Amino acid sequence: MDRRHFLAAGVGAAWAASSAPALGLSPGAGIAAAALNAATPAGPNPRNDVTRHRFGLNYTPSNNWWFCWNDWKTDPIERDLDAIASLGADHLRIMLIWPFFQPNPTWVSPAHLERLGQLLALMAERRLDALVTVFTGQLSGLFFLPPFNKPDPALYADAEIWKAQELMIRELARTMKPHDNLIGFDFGNEMNTCWSAPLDVGDAWMKKMFALMNEALPGALHVNGVDHNPWFQPATFSPRALAANPLPLIHAYPYWAQALKYGGPMDPPSTRLLAAMATLVRAYAGSSQKPVWAGEFNTCIEALPEKQQAQWLETAVTSAVQAGVSWFTYWDSHDVHRKFAFNSLEYSLGVLTNDGRVKEQGRVFKQLADAYRGKPVAFPSVQPPPPPEVHSTDATWQWLLNLLEWKPKGA
Repeated sequence: MDRRHFLAAGVGAAWAASSAPALGLSPGAGIAAAALNAATPAGPNPRNDVTRHRFGLNYTPSNNWWFCWNDWKTDPIERDLDAIASLGADHLRIMLIWPFFQPNPTWVSPAHLERLGQLLALMAERRLDALVTVFTGQLSGLFFLPPFNKPDPALYADAEIWKAQELMIRELARTMKPHDNLIGFDFGNEMNTCWSAPLDVGDAWMKKMFALMNEALPGALHVNGVDHNPWFQPATFSPRALAANPLPLIHAYPYWAQALKYGGPMDPPSTRLLAAMATLVRAYAGSSQKPVWAGEFNTCIEALPEKQQAQWLETAVTSAVQAGVSWFTYWDSHDVHRKFAFNSLEYSLGVLTNDGRVKEQGRVFKQLADAYRGKPVAFPSVQPPPPPEVHSTDATWQWLLNLLEWKPKGA
């Protein structure tokens, strides 16, 4: 891949120029324009400056996946972190498994808290900052429900479960405060895929949880990493409430978001999904200046070979940079070992193989991180269009297709 191809991304550059007005950008807008269109940083912590690009990974430990919390060995983790740092990542999203850390509503495991502290220290040695998920919940298709779980919507409404959640947050904050490489808390891994509630209940709980996290760990940047569904249809949290948060996250997967209904893996509904979803977030926020974090993204298209996956990554990120997305956290660091039973597409999503080989995606990730990390974000100068009139998957996809100026074949 030569530098001209890397920076222009072939047809991607032509698409960006033709569709930039629809995404709130002037034709040819880029990094140089960022200083004129910078948003206000979120919080006093300079590492949480949303006006500069960050690049990271969702960490998947190569040794025993996240089951490693219960079979703790630091040597393989150190090898993983060395490899991740060599790819230019500046942060990791790390997954706590809720029932491992809190097997009882009135007790959080000291051993697991100590292991979290060790992981944060190892990351700091390699200049890797941490976003720590809490109520997970659901991860890569597996469910980890705490023993005190109750039927929906209790997680968001039950007073006893709230007491357990509060204890968990305060114990985690106590463990995390001594470390200076913290971004903050993520509520969990796509909590809406594990626990459901009416929108008013979910939104009220989200507001209450943000207040607790800000009290327990002040000065950090806390987020709610939902999957794509709440942006497309009613799913526990309303899009307007999510968009009102200091840094809304998008999880953008062409496979799961049904982009392949509207084109191939390398067509705009897939390759421009990050950029288009960022504009959707800004439509709900009512502001072109709203910072957006691509907290998870990958194709999740199992049949796509490494080379094409790398091409998708390059095009998706360069178009999202042009659309003013602030931070990028790719899914994920390492392939999952096939000794574990997972949905087969989960095995090969890493930038590194399970034994540490850098994949083509990893080489492209490093190029992207080295090119954009720390550079000013070019926030759009043009207001986004109003959000979809109907909050449904079909209506949202029609809104996205109009934004992309893309007409599916046969439509």
